[in-house]
Amino acid sequence: MDRAQLAHFLRTRREALQPEDVGLPRGPRRRTGGLRREEVASLSGMSTDYYSRLEQQRGPQPSEQMLAALARGLRLSLAERDHLFQLGGHAVPHRTVRADHVNPGMMRILDRLQDTPAMVVNHLGETLAQTPPAVALLGDETGHTGLARSLHHRWFTDPAARKLYPAETHATHSRLLAAHLHAAYTRDGRASRAAEIADALLAQSPEFARLWREHPVPGTMCPPKRFQHPEVGALELHCQILVDPDQSQTLLVFTAVPGSASDEKLRLLSVIGAQRV
Repeated sequence: MDRAQLAHFLRTRREALQPEDVGLPRGPRRRTGGLRREEVASLSGMSTDYYSRLEQQRGPQPSEQMLAALARGLRLSLAERDHLFQLGGHAVPHRTVRADHVNPGMMRILDRLQDTPAMVVNHLGETLAQTPPAVALLGDETGHTGLARSLHHRWFTDPAARKLYPAETHATHSRLLAAHLHAAYTRDGRASRAAEIADALLAQSPEFARLWREHPVPGTMCPPKRFQHPEVGALELHCQILVDPDQSQTLLVFTAVPGSASDEKLRLLSVIGAQRV
């Protein structure tokens, strides 16, 4: 670990970011450019004291999880993230296995959608970032660990994953998720995380095993969805997508027909999401 270089790198990247880049108001009292330490700490999900000690060359060696959080908070590119890991005394994450670094361009777009249910997911169905309204709509999907990080795995092994969706839509969701995982498996191969998830599901879920044997092919990436939300009731939402071809990540944005009952309920969820931040 190179404390001096790590501190300098963090400071330069913090000072290069503007509040507008991360969806924060500039405010009349901000005298200099760049983000404040407490803002970077909040974006990275850590205490201001912890982050400040890193910049002051007196903090402990950060873990891989902390460095990954800093990379997301500072909106680092993939190359910058790798450099951060090296400065922190860790090996560079394997890019094929660790598909959890959100592209800075995706993060900039997500930062501007804070009043809209939106989220970034990778090709394994793992949620990497959510806006507050998306958390209010779907729950916090970023806190899962292990195989449960993947919605594909949760859908077939955890009944709670289906509660938001009307029972008559479950079969459609099952086929779509199995097809997406099959496509990831075909592309990534036997030694991939997609294969690990598929093998676990083949052993645990007869429904998944039946669908897998049919070699399903993905259709519409994000068709219109129906939800039965515990707080606002039934919603009918459209899903718009933006795909990042370099990192196999997708930005999902949920919208409703203007003036509809679902539109009003989405507005209410935006308020609920803001209150929970």
